[in-house]
Amino acid sequence: MLRRTPLLHWMIFTGVTLFAAVLLWHFGLIQQMVVSDRTHISSLIGVLYIGASLHCLWRTIIISREDDAARRAGQLVAADSRLLAFHESAAGVANELPKGLVTAHIRNLATKAGLQGGGRLDQTLLLRGLAGQLRGSNHFGSFASDTLMKLGLLGTIVGFIMMLAPIAGLDAENRVALKSSMTLMGDGMAVAMYTTLAGLVGSILIKIQYYMLDDATNRLFNHAVGMTEVHVVSALERQSAGSK
Repeated sequence: MLRRTPLLHWMIFTGVTLFAAVLLWHFGLIQQMVVSDRTHISSLIGVLYIGASLHCLWRTIIISREDDAARRAGQLVAADSRLLAFHESAAGVANELPKGLVTAHIRNLATKAGLQGGGRLDQTLLLRGLAGQLRGSNHFGSFASDTLMKLGLLGTIVGFIMMLAPIAGLDAENRVALKSSMTLMGDGMAVAMYTTLAGLVGSILIKIQYYMLDDATNRLFNHAVGMTEVHVVSALERQSAGSK
């Protein structure tokens, strides 16, 4: 059975978020926010949140597949180290190993062991490259979260400007103008509050999603390090010593 733990976690979290959104829609709170925010900044925050969530889903699917491939490769190598057989010019890692970044790392180790012709096999630099490949575009989460927060603060400033603008030149004796100014001030306050709320909530939810993604990526990398150090490097060094 294929493991899809990172994807399952994302689906559970997103399901809870969608349920909360449906409740807010049912009680008319989302419609009220959209109508009250004349700047449409809160709507923009919502669109960007959906885009960032879809990017996180894409990265989560990739990490889930890599995790499955790495664990199957580890099981195959642990069961039969002959899959790592190599000769002097190139690695002969068998095609039975599933395709993935960790399998490519194993092939690189086998190639390095074959080319260096014996001695201790150091995979430090190769592991750095593997870590960078596994992380991919995960850093987009920090950018997206920060952008949503900044948009919320921008909405706050715009809302306060809208709220304070009617005060300039206000004639206290003109009741019609006073009433109109109070309405405009209320609209400005609504913009400030709704955009701030949307930015804060969106930023927090994005951070949670990408935290789960980064945690899954780190666990996959740690598994790859342990598996290659225990099963791959030791087998390759043993083969190298036996070929002399």
